[in-house]
Amino acid sequence: MTRTSSRALLLVALLLASFLINLDTTLVNVALPTLSRELGASNTQLQWVVDAYNLVFAALLLTSGSLSDRLGRKGVLMAGLLVFGVASFVGGHAGSSAELVAARAVMGLGAAMTFPATLALLTGAFTSRKERALSIGLWGATAGIAIALGPIVGGFLLEHFSWSSIFYVLGPVSAVVVVLVALCVPGAQNPIPRRLDSAGLVLSSGFMGLLVYTIIEAPNRGWASPASLAGFAGALVLLIAFLVAERRAPEPMLDVRLFKDMRFSAASASVTIAYFTLLGFIFLITQYFQFVRGYSPLSAGVHLLPVAVSVAIGSTLGTRLAVRVGTKVIVAVGLALQASFYFWFASDVSPTLSYGVVTVQMVVYGLGMGLTSAPATESIMGAVAADQAGVGSAVNDSTRLLGGTLGVAVIGSVYATLYNSRLDDTLPAWLSPQLASLAHQSVGAASDVSGHFTAQGRPILAEAVRQAAIGAFDHGLSIACVVAGLVAVAGALLAAVFVPAQPPQQPGPADLPAHRMRDQTGAGRSV
Repeated sequence: MTRTSSRALLLVALLLASFLINLDTTLVNVALPTLSRELGASNTQLQWVVDAYNLVFAALLLTSGSLSDRLGRKGVLMAGLLVFGVASFVGGHAGSSAELVAARAVMGLGAAMTFPATLALLTGAFTSRKERALSIGLWGATAGIAIALGPIVGGFLLEHFSWSSIFYVLGPVSAVVVVLVALCVPGAQNPIPRRLDSAGLVLSSGFMGLLVYTIIEAPNRGWASPASLAGFAGALVLLIAFLVAERRAPEPMLDVRLFKDMRFSAASASVTIAYFTLLGFIFLITQYFQFVRGYSPLSAGVHLLPVAVSVAIGSTLGTRLAVRVGTKVIVAVGLALQASFYFWFASDVSPTLSYGVVTVQMVVYGLGMGLTSAPATESIMGAVAADQAGVGSAVNDSTRLLGGTLGVAVIGSVYATLYNSRLDDTLPAWLSPQLASLAHQSVGAASDVSGHFTAQGRPILAEAVRQAAIGAFDHGLSIACVVAGLVAVAGALLAAVFVPAQPPQQPGPADLPAHRMRDQTGAGRSV
């Protein structure tokens, strides 16, 4: 096998591992209504089917990234894929929502072990800036495609098989990727033992876990409720303790001095904002397609394909353009395009908006997302020493997950508040308190109320409820889009001011030739 073909197979293996983890972030969502019917899951239980995965994933990212730097990235990656695949298969056998939530939590552990190692291994194998930019561009494109394909794959499986198929399919695919990684990804040689930073592992897990949990629960508890404020305060205390511990540790899991480097910190902030808008966008647009346009889950996923394709194009082009014209310009332009999409969509949104117009708007958004995320990730990884690429990748992944969780929580809260406020004014006054309360739960629940009147042969009443719900949804959606657009504008300004145009002229650790780099466990060669 030639060196070129072996590197190509290595790239394919790592991209497939990344694809699998990203696919799961949206794959399960389309099965939630089915799980409600067949497992008798409550709304809270359904929420935790999604959130148990995200919470464990977020809490253990930094820990897993640090362990991969010390124990070997290939081994941690393969172990993570096995944990993910086995837990997914077990989830398909779940006989209750509690069993499924437990399986999802273990899947989150597998994802945390897998995801940082994919990016760290890529940057260790492709060491020149042009190679690194191309591989990270493809890595970002894979993530965007996987997130958009999740609803399509999930919808197809639900139309032809039971809900268990969504979990069963991930097991064999994980096994195939494990074999590819074993055959195509070289392991470390001559590892240099490094002490585990136990305090850093515990404090970082506690900080991320508590912060993400508080964000998840804040929309229900209230952002200013005592429980939410206590959660945010506790997360801040743990963060400060983590920073202090890392400054004092002889071999810290994360060199906190990295945050003084704008290639790392400003780029991390840009990734956070980009994923804030991405998950907020998916949260809003899937409801718009299904509840306002009347698309099925599979059809809604298919109609999101323009986003997937344009994210892929933007990611691959973005990293190349960043090498030529500078990361600052490309990331700022990408965030500006995302803001443009939100303001444009907010001004046009209606049940009759042409899908052709929506397609153009989604292409603008997808290009902006790709131009932002991949070049910012390349900047982050370029600032991290080779022997800390695992934890550097974990920081990048943590900003993605944190930004996405915040996006759904904040944008969802804005939308829900405005939806309920408008519905109070527009629902028919004769509607019973029980049905009115149901309609306030979501636009989907309001559609069920409308269907109830249709089944009773009362079409005028059904249409009155439907129009009130759609009007309230459009109002909440448009204002939520404005909020997301303003966040993207702030991100564009931040990038324009703080993100460096180019890395320093002297070669950093990630720019050195392969024979001068330390490998994934600190040895004297690259992966």
